[in-house]
Amino acid sequence: MSAETAQPLRRDEKTVWGVVHIYSSYNNVVVHVTDITGSETYARASGGMFVTGGRMEASPYAAMRAASFAMEIAKSKGINAVHIRVRAPGGVKSKTPGPGTQAAIRAIARSGVMIGRIEDITPTPHDSVRKKGGRRGRRV
Repeated sequence: MSAETAQPLRRDEKTVWGVVHIYSSYNNVVVHVTDITGSETYARASGGMFVTGGRMEASPYAAMRAASFAMEIAKSKGINAVHIRVRAPGGVKSKTPGPGTQAAIRAIARSGVMIGRIEDITPTPHDSVRKKGGRRGRRV
């Protein structure tokens, strides 16, 4: 999508808010657009829908394609402003989002919608089960 097709929000337009949930692990990226309550799904896309190799599902290219695809559908349904919620696997697993997160956020910004806030909603354990790998850790 080129820069000249993405128009900024004008003052006289009514702002319709949505929420973009980006789940980004090291194996895949999922972009999910909902209404402000999170109960109504407008669009959903993953990295595996746009690349053929399984190892490429979490790449920035797949994340960019998934985000722009989901935003096109959401804009056709009337969404013109979004909040972004980024989630990594969390828990006892990785607490850092995968490599496609930044590309997905950049694609959403380029799509022409207004971005409200970007927040990290990675789950953190208050106390949990032992991490896998045993007492001496994973031996490579």
